[in-house]
Amino acid sequence: MLIFAGLGNPGPKHARQRHNIGFMVADEIIRRYNLALRQSRHHAYLAEGVIDGEKILLIKPKTFMNESGRALGSAMRYHKIRPGAVTILYDELDLAPGKVRVKMGGGHAGHNGIRSVASHIGQDFRRVRIGIGHPGDKKRVHGYVLSDFPKADKIWVDQTVDAVADALPYLIEGDDAGFMTRVAYLAPPPDKDERDNH
Repeated sequence: MLIFAGLGNPGPKHARQRHNIGFMVADEIIRRYNLALRQSRHHAYLAEGVIDGEKILLIKPKTFMNESGRALGSAMRYHKIRPGAVTILYDELDLAPGKVRVKMGGGHAGHNGIRSVASHIGQDFRRVRIGIGHPGDKKRVHGYVLSDFPKADKIWVDQTVDAVADALPYLIEGDDAGFMTRVAYLAPPPDKDERDNH
């Protein structure tokens, strides 16, 4: 069994915020692959199913971003899953909007959700970092990640969310490079001029 977790904050007021792009991808995976969604005792929404012959458990923590690791640690212990079989999908300030990168292990780079996950399960999990861009000033980061994507970003956000869900089988097979190639092909990141013109 593999665990995939989208990070975000629960509740409708957070649904379209930049910090919630991990949840957006999780919802699209549930829809696209017809996973059965249920509430659970792991402080999370869980969805289960088989994708590409592999049993998948998809997790959306209900604990708010800063406590994401509680839900994940609980589900992992229950299912006896090792950190290497866990993939976290989340927003990345240090990547340009729409750029998607995969890496195994590493630090948290100031991301509170990843900091929480690492504190509960260690650092040896796979990360799918989905670029949301940086506001340019450290003081503005908090308000930036907790504000909704502007309407002008809707096209690249929707395309990126769809592309990550579409390319999921590559991640399941462990082909991270193939996954990134597929995502970049389906959803080329918008160029800066295009974004600035909106």
